Amino acid sequence: MSNETDAQEGLQMSFLDHLDELRQRLVHSAVAIAVAFALCFTFSDRIFNFLAVPVKREMCKAQLIKQVEYGLPNFDSLKEGAIVQYSFAQQTAIEKVPIPLGTTIRCKVVTMDSQKGLVLAEPWSVGKNTIAADTPLNSIVNAKSLVGCGELILLGVASGFTLYMRVALYVGIGLAIPFLLYQIWAFISPGLYKHEKKYAVPVLTMTGFFFLAGASFAYYIAFPAACNYLLGLQTSGGFQTLPDAEQYFDLIILIMIGLGIVFQIPTVAFVLGRIGLITPRMMLKTWRYAIVLIAIISAVLTPTADAINMLIFAAPMVVLYFLSVGIVWVFGKQRRSNEEVTALATTE
Repeated sequence: MSNETDAQEGLQMSFLDHLDELRQRLVHSAVAIAVAFALCFTFSDRIFNFLAVPVKREMCKAQLIKQVEYGLPNFDSLKEGAIVQYSFAQQTAIEKVPIPLGTTIRCKVVTMDSQKGLVLAEPWSVGKNTIAADTPLNSIVNAKSLVGCGELILLGVASGFTLYMRVALYVGIGLAIPFLLYQIWAFISPGLYKHEKKYAVPVLTMTGFFFLAGASFAYYIAFPAACNYLLGLQTSGGFQTLPDAEQYFDLIILIMIGLGIVFQIPTVAFVLGRIGLITPRMMLKTWRYAIVLIAIISAVLTPTADAINMLIFAAPMVVLYFLSVGIVWVFGKQRRSNEEVTALATTE
């Protein structure tokens, strides 16, 4: 009876030790996230500006296309040195000073680089700045001077602070992920066999690499393509787009995290192939079903309803699926029987 009691107390102490270790791992993880959050909050404005580059670039492209459509006047009928009145066809800003739509200035026709163009006929005072006479008009009216070119808006008084807090939190968690994965590994590794511990380094390496690849693909390719379609659609409809900064941040983070997770297809295939749950023949046999599943995931992730952007999201997933076939073919193993697993565990 006493032996059973001692065994139960030993088991209870072991369980409590595990709980204490779990508590320590959670505390360490929380501290790591807090430190990363504080660091990211210091640079939260720069981080958000980096994340906002795709939409700002596409907004400037849309505005510039509209400016080109308005164009400059036909100079063929104008003589050299003729004075004309130029009216701004779009809202413009000179050194952040807004120039209302329809503002008219005096310009002079001159020949520059074998082509006729307009220059200021007289000095022009804009706010605290004075633009000298003979300044080319195309140096004043360009993509950088267009109002709304790359500008995001905030709808609330405290929206800026809230936005930077969220930026710091999400990016801080992202920076802390390697340390968090180490804490998870340190907690579960004592309960794994030696052959199972060998999977840790390749799995963690593949997870980090493919997540960064998916997030980079979303930032540099997928999201700009979606922005180009959406902004072009709104511009052709005569709308002026003023994106909300908070909604934009939610959208780009969702797409980057979503594609980062989707790009884990090779990692999952590696794990399943090593334990013998899938084979290359099985994956090639069911490739049609995989394509259908990829199409569904692409439709969910794509922020637009057109087929072109859906293909942009689906194409890398198809490539990753067939890459996974090769990974399973190289690293896959046959599934062990219960007797083989028991024998291997006994030797370790």
